[in-house]
Amino acid sequence: MSKQRIPVAPSETQKTAKKSTGQAQKVGFVSLGCPKNLVDSEVMMGMLAQAGAELTTRAEDADVIVVNTCSFIESAQQESVNTILEMARHKTAGRAQKLVVAGCLVERFRDEIRKNIPEVDAVVGTGELEKILGASGVGGGRKVNSPFVILQSRAEGEAREAQGRFSREKWEGAIADLPNYLYDDETPRILATPKHTAYVKIAEGCDHPCTFCIIPQLRGKFRSRRFESVVAEGQRLAAAGVREITLIGQDTTCYGEDFGLKDGLALLLEKLAKIEELRWIRFLYAYPNKITGRLLETIAANERVCSYIDVPLQHASASVLKRMKRGGGAEVFLRSIAKMRRTIPELTLRTSFIVGFPGETEKEFEELCEFVGEAQFDWMGTFGYSDQEGASAHEIGKKISQNEVERRRKHLMAIQQKISKKRKKALVGREFELVLEGTSEETDLLLEGRTAMHAPEIDGKVLVNDFPDGEEPEFGRFYRCEITAAHDYDVVGRIVG
Repeated sequence: MSKQRIPVAPSETQKTAKKSTGQAQKVGFVSLGCPKNLVDSEVMMGMLAQAGAELTTRAEDADVIVVNTCSFIESAQQESVNTILEMARHKTAGRAQKLVVAGCLVERFRDEIRKNIPEVDAVVGTGELEKILGASGVGGGRKVNSPFVILQSRAEGEAREAQGRFSREKWEGAIADLPNYLYDDETPRILATPKHTAYVKIAEGCDHPCTFCIIPQLRGKFRSRRFESVVAEGQRLAAAGVREITLIGQDTTCYGEDFGLKDGLALLLEKLAKIEELRWIRFLYAYPNKITGRLLETIAANERVCSYIDVPLQHASASVLKRMKRGGGAEVFLRSIAKMRRTIPELTLRTSFIVGFPGETEKEFEELCEFVGEAQFDWMGTFGYSDQEGASAHEIGKKISQNEVERRRKHLMAIQQKISKKRKKALVGREFELVLEGTSEETDLLLEGRTAMHAPEIDGKVLVNDFPDGEEPEFGRFYRCEITAAHDYDVVGRIVG
């Protein structure tokens, strides 16, 4: 689930629009889930603003509230329902006149949402974002060209009152028709990220048959955006002041395959790297067997492309990976990792694993633990298996108890914690380019930022405790930083230029 975002002030254009729109409807957004969902929210906000709506970050001030939901795992589904119910109170006891539910939960439980939460006025699936205008009742009015506004982005929290009104027993509706919507560079969009960074969705959907995943049912078949469209959006974002773009898709390494483009991601990175205003370009996520030599060479050869690869391996035991319908294994992965590190100096490597997959034996889990110790990842996430109706793995017997799943998750993360601490200590005394992002969440006495080794909202951070006297910190600006201390996941640094 997404993290709470640090608020930034609306642009002067947005402030002017507020004064001139008069009785324009105020629309508030809550966006849950991954960056792909965030881009969908930004697109819907752009459409609404262009139609004359005024965007607000305060739910209590909104005439229309849109909740863009996540449905990837059960906890995400629960949080989506909880948030819908929380926002519904602004309609029953507050100012809001309409409540719209959008996103992945709609693709899975469209009819159930309307039936069990009567406060919901309309639903908008992932494949029908253009319907947000009709769903919200917003139309007409002057075009609003605000480049940046805030989107309220909610993190996963405790359960509230969903049980009884929207129980799991009622969640057995049919999957909606597979979505096929894909935005382009002409689509209105209002960024919800800090002004120096933005996500660019280069593809939608997925064709991989992973047995633990329902993304193809929620997002449709894999489809790439036009090459020229992605480049045009990158150029426009750079001209608007964005200095870091993160290319996203369920599998960015498949980019262009659906229209016969070989090494499409490498070609796209080469083209984007020619945009002089950009400082950092990265991509999420890479499928293990789609990382070509051309892609690695492109990353190594272009200074603006971050030496960073996020490749979710999911497991290291060949037998578990076979049940996941992914293929590969520890030996294959280690050879691939060695090639990546040979080709790309100073490579930052991130991965994620699922523990407790149905039938995972203690021996298979130990294979994974040994692999993590050998691979020495810079960043790693570990998730307990979540049993999903509609996913093939749901039919596999031999489910692992939740207590055992959690034990394995903690054990694997304890291994990685030691690795991370060692790798972070190795950075002490070195200098890196850093983007300063704001005051630390831990204390107002520290600033914090990221280097090219840190993807937005995913990895650790650099805590800045020493800033040049007499100079005012400028958030979104790039500085030179020396690492002076290391913790398990975060590092401490001082600005040196």
